[in-house]
Amino acid sequence: MEKSFTRKEFLQTSAMGMAAVLLGSSFAGLLSSDEEPYFRLKPIGRSLALEGYYIWCSSPIWGEDGKVHLFYSRWKKEKGMGGWLNGSEICRAEANSPFEKFEHKEIILAPRGVGFWDATTCHNPLIKKVGNQYLLFFMGNSNGKTNTKRIGLATSKNLNGPWKRPDEPLLLPGKEGFWDDHCTTNPAFVKGNDGKYWLFYKSWNTHEYETQKGPVRGNRKYGLAKANSPEGPYIKISENPVIDFSSLPNNAQLEDAFVWKQNGNFHMIARDMGFFNHEFGLYLTTKDGINWTKPKVGYLNMKRYITEPTAPKNLTRFGRLERPMLLLDKDGETPRFLFGATQGGSFETSTTFVFEILKNK
Repeated sequence: MEKSFTRKEFLQTSAMGMAAVLLGSSFAGLLSSDEEPYFRLKPIGRSLALEGYYIWCSSPIWGEDGKVHLFYSRWKKEKGMGGWLNGSEICRAEANSPFEKFEHKEIILAPRGVGFWDATTCHNPLIKKVGNQYLLFFMGNSNGKTNTKRIGLATSKNLNGPWKRPDEPLLLPGKEGFWDDHCTTNPAFVKGNDGKYWLFYKSWNTHEYETQKGPVRGNRKYGLAKANSPEGPYIKISENPVIDFSSLPNNAQLEDAFVWKQNGNFHMIARDMGFFNHEFGLYLTTKDGINWTKPKVGYLNMKRYITEPTAPKNLTRFGRLERPMLLLDKDGETPRFLFGATQGGSFETSTTFVFEILKNK
């Protein structure tokens, strides 16, 4: 197990990444042979695309029927890329294997309207199974804005439903002035070595978000809450975040974390937001969920794996893989496929994209 990162190491790595940007080259060109991306990937392709919709947040799971069930979010094309915040719904698709195209099957959770905590959007699906119960973590909001984003949990005994929908959020933001007073979102879930259930969540501070200038406002950090049961109640382990890049230059941060347990340790894949750049994935590990190693490159930008036509002008985030999620082997530990969301495709929106994982260090 590597030692946790120090601020000096952070600054040195960040400086290298910034130098690469200033020189007009990718940081990947500076990687030594032992610093190649954690995942060696083979692209399978755009496995789910729907005419008239943006697709995001693709969370896969093996079904008892041997198929792969994909829980994903979508919203109408006319809303534009920002429609996830005020009109997303969570759906289920199926494929016979991760190598095949997925077929949309049904809507699972849709916005419920005025008066509900998830009135205006349902997003960020994460499907898990504990015992004989399926857990569908997700994010909802009540006003079409970021400051009411809350993590919730729907449950079912069957991937085909019916789903028990929560009347209240699973996890609330911190008190005013705290680092996490703005929202709770991007759920990541795993059972810890302590026998408790760990829920990682992303948040940021409202004052920073409202007063900062620049293309990315606020600094996204990750906190950890624990529960004795998968359904909660979840108690935050600390008033402080467990992952915090805010001491680094250029407002470095991360989002879209996915956490899994393998060989006794816990591993995270997430989207980089300025540690190296805004197009790579980050890889980190921990033993206790609190002290994380210095991030490494988890995967590269999309053009390192595929060649596609130039994106239309409305797709300003074209060329990067976001919302990375893994389909583990049926042993429940070994990563076999990387699922993500990326802009583009024949409908000029965004789609699910799947990679086969050939090797991980």
